[in-house]
Amino acid sequence: MIPVLNSVLAALTVLGQVFLVAGIAYFLAFRHDPGNPVLGLFARHGLLLAWLVACAGTALSLVYSEVAGYEPCQLCWLQRIFIYPQVALLGLAWWRHDDHIIDYSLLLALIGGAIALYHTYIGYGGTPLVTCGADELADPCAKRYVFEFGYVTLPLMSLTAFLFVLGLLGLRRSFRPTGRAA
Repeated sequence: MIPVLNSVLAALTVLGQVFLVAGIAYFLAFRHDPGNPVLGLFARHGLLLAWLVACAGTALSLVYSEVAGYEPCQLCWLQRIFIYPQVALLGLAWWRHDDHIIDYSLLLALIGGAIALYHTYIGYGGTPLVTCGADELADPCAKRYVFEFGYVTLPLMSLTAFLFVLGLLGLRRSFRPTGRAA
């Protein structure tokens, strides 16, 4: 089950990264058009979509640690600290049609994304600024439980999820749709 999950999530991560790059290019091309239907669609549904990403990230982190038995390192725990509350915050914000939470959620996603970026750097063999565990020779933060398509790791999946949340909430904040959120 876990090898299949790894492959599916890696494929979704790659697809998500392609979507992020295309979305950024599209946003840069049409950012001055507040009536753009594509940007408007993602802005209207940004809270819901960001909440779904946070739910998936939370659920999958628990599957990997509780079902697959992957031991979360200190950086994994820090990332969890910044994604888990998003489930409650974004879910409530979407339910109440309340955009006021966006700035707080953006801050959580930015910090979590920075940690995921650093974790990804270490996972690819970068020199850690500090050791992640008691044993400097066997740094648990550098351990690869997943390595699909020659580059997709768990920290990269996390980074991609945080970037999605940042992008969706940033778009929602930029385009502040009129009327009720979907």
